[in-house]
Formats: sequence, C-alpha cells, structure tokens
Amino acid sequence: MPLLTDQSAETDWVEPDDVPRLVVTYGFASETFGEFELEPHHHKKSQILLVQRGALSCEVEGGLWVVPPRSALWIPGGMQHAIKMTGALEGYGAFVAPEADPRLPTTCRAISVTPLLREILFRTAALPLLYEEDGPNSRMLAVLLDELAAATVEDLHLPMPSDPRLRRIVDLMMQSPANRGTLDTWARKAGMSTRTLGRTISHETGMSFGRWRQQLAVVLAVRLLAGGASIQQVASDLGYESVPSFVTMFRKALGVSPGRYMAERYGSND
Repeated sequence: MPLLTDQSAETDWVEPDDVPRLVVTYGFASETFGEFELEPHHHKKSQILLVQRGALSCEVEGGLWVVPPRSALWIPGGMQHAIKMTGALEGYGAFVAPEADPRLPTTCRAISVTPLLREILFRTAALPLLYEEDGPNSRMLAVLLDELAAATVEDLHLPMPSDPRLRRIVDLMMQSPANRGTLDTWARKAGMSTRTLGRTISHETGMSFGRWRQQLAVVLAVRLLAGGASIQQVASDLGYESVPSFVTMFRKALGVSPGRYMAERYGSND
C-alpha cells in the first residue's frame, strides 16, 4: 500500500518497501475531523506511528490497539493490520527494514514516546526520501532504533476473540457501547450458555467478561476523547449512568482521571 509522498518523483505515491533505505520516516496530517480507514494490508518493513493529535486504532489478528496523542504504535513487518484514524490527525511515522536492528519488537504494541524519540522522528521526517546514509543521518537513525528498542509498552490493548459467536457480540458491543447488557443477555445473543460464554472469552482473551468489557470501555473512551468528545459525552456514549462513575472506572484502569490524561497529552511539548 503506497503511503509516502516524494515531491521529486513523477508520481506522488511511493511504496515504502521499495525505498532502498533501512529506515524511512515521514510526517502526516489531516485537518478534517472525522474518520479515515485503511483496509487490512501489510508491509515487509515494520512500522511505527507516532500520534501528536487525534487518535489512531489498529486491529490485527487477536487484538485491537488504540493510540492517543504522545503515544505510538509499533507494527512488525509482515503483520496484517487495519487502521482507523479519528479526529484532526497529526503525527510522524517510520518504516524500518527487518535487518535494521534485531532488538526491535516482534509483536504489535502501543508504546510511550520519549521527547528524544519524538524529536528524532520530527527531524528525520524532513530528510529526502533517498537521503545520504553516512554521517549525521546514520547517527540520528541509530539513536531512533535505540529509542524504539527501549520503549515502554502502554496498556492500550484490547484482546480480540476469534470465536465467530464472540466476534458477533463484540461487533455489536463496539457499534453500541452504551448497551450495558448483562452476561446473560449477551450469552443469549451469541446463542451460548452463560457459562460457555464466560469460559470461552476467558480462554481466548485471558480476561473475564467483566474485565474485558471494562478494557473495551477504556479503549473506546481514549479514542473518543482524543477525537474531541467531552467527558460528559463519552460517559453517555459508553452507557454510564453518571460522569463520576465513568471517571472512577477510567482512573482505576489508567491511574489518572480522563481530564488529566488528555491534558497531559495535549500539554506543552517541553
């Protein structure tokens, strides 16, 4: 899938796997609020996506990741993934060849972004597509790989079941997150007994049904907040009876209130 723009080329679009460089960085921006989706695809090179503004989510087999501002998503090379972008999106990305560094992760993950990692992505995104590989460029990119290898993993992951019956109710829950039906209610929708539903989702996700649904609420809340929704609107959209009950859930899951969580991510870059 072509993602890069090269002003010196006859065509605007360039396939990142075809660029003869171990690391290719770029910037992206969209000033239009709304949603944009990339259908399932993959690259030979691994990919890092740093979000500065807006929100990005990515689904791969077995999991859904959401990436708010000042976080990044790492997608290993060869992994099939679908991406959804929400809000006025700004950020930076890089494609990294498999042979660039053996320390880099082999699984998809959301990671914290250090000021150094952000600054290197910002600086190298201005390089020509076919930049000179020696000297300052190689030193900057070596530090970029060091930062990626040492990055802290963030808990913004929702395990996704593969059982078709569970996927049907997962899709319903994501389409109508305000539906706070009980385990019995969802079991009937899936055509399963309550015990079978609980046992199957625990086996496939490693979480109880209640814990999984709470993590779903966290993931959706972060995506909605990053897309510009108010705390009151998010609480309502997720079916909470009151804002305080939503805030309590969010604080227990992520350690801070939703207001502070977003303020920290939209604060100064210093």
